[in-house]
Amino acid sequence: MSFLKAQWKNLTFINYIIDPKILQPHVPKGTELDFYNGNCYVSVVGFLFEDVKMLGLKIPFHINFEEVNLRFYVKRWENNAWKRGVVFIQEIVPKFALTLVANILYNEHYKTLPMKHSIQLNENSGDFQVEWKIQNKWNSIFIKTENEPTKIELDSEEEFITEHYFGYTKVNENKTYEYEVKHPSWQQLKVLEIKLDIDFTANYGAEFNFLKDEKPSSVIFAIGSKVSIENKRTLRN
Repeated sequence: MSFLKAQWKNLTFINYIIDPKILQPHVPKGTELDFYNGNCYVSVVGFLFEDVKMLGLKIPFHINFEEVNLRFYVKRWENNAWKRGVVFIQEIVPKFALTLVANILYNEHYKTLPMKHSIQLNENSGDFQVEWKIQNKWNSIFIKTENEPTKIELDSEEEFITEHYFGYTKVNENKTYEYEVKHPSWQQLKVLEIKLDIDFTANYGAEFNFLKDEKPSSVIFAIGSKVSIENKRTLRN
């Protein structure tokens, strides 16, 4: 049975090039950092969950909600092929049950905080905003896009960022959880404007505070799709 089935919608990926040494302590055993054109990336991702089922059940008041996470990219060599995945530094949702289940079953790094979002669709553009409150301060991601969807091109940075189909969690120095994230390739909308108000230290710790002064290398807006999370297993090599 899938751990989670849902629609992921309106995904904003704010991508930063980062020194691999910062991420190395977070890399799960059995994986290694993944690079695109020689660069190592970390991404702030804001999006919406809709029509959520956990372990096959719809939990009241946990069906539609926001998420914001900080993630980076790894790969694992297995059966003569690379499996490309993500590792989460922190995942923020407004629903306690999801935090409880994900942290217990997957040893993830979920945190429950007040959140809200807004969407305004105009004739030629769309405005999307997600907000979350930490240490009595509202943080926010605002993005304006065109309305016409386009394909994410093969071998592009956009494909590298959006198409990692496994998740890896560092349980300890010798144990890793792996799970599969299933979804089709996404379409994107051209980004016209982005405004960020993020306290990186409060959200992710002092080691990521430098991101407040960094300009994103790229910003991607993916329309999203149905998603399932399943096939959890334990790696010990």
